[in-house]
Amino acid sequence: MRLRQMAVVFLLSEDQDVLFLQKKSKDSFFAGFLVPIGGHIEGHEINEPQEACLREIEEETGLKREFIENLKLRYIVHRIKENQEIRLQYVFFGNVSKINTLIESDEGSLAWVGYNDILRKNVSATTIEIVKHYKEIGKSTENVYVGSMRSLKGNPTITWGLLEDWEK
Repeated sequence: MRLRQMAVVFLLSEDQDVLFLQKKSKDSFFAGFLVPIGGHIEGHEINEPQEACLREIEEETGLKREFIENLKLRYIVHRIKENQEIRLQYVFFGNVSKINTLIESDEGSLAWVGYNDILRKNVSATTIEIVKHYKEIGKSTENVYVGSMRSLKGNPTITWGLLEDWEK
């Protein structure tokens, strides 16, 4: 079984819009979807998912790390794909000003989406579950949550738990 690790970020502007990448319609991975900025963790980044996140931000938007504020790990999501691959996604939240110049990558076009509009857009089940949890619980705390993706009556959902040190 393979293990795939990814780092993504929900970059929020001063007016609470979120920066997404609109994938090309002919792309093999989430074609036509709006996805958070991010991607696969490279081998040398395996112990530094935040570094992978910052690299992906720069590659996909042109934004350098000094323009990103309050970048914090907020979620870790586990999923098994077709019983052949375990996916582990580190999800960060951060702030960025819309006055910064964005540079489009060859992966798709960038789009600011109002936070309250995300659930009405063409986004993945994982994105939907993260946004719902963040709205209800995550934005009012600094905690990190671990989620396990599963099916509930045929619909994708995430079961959430608090990541904490039991030795406190």
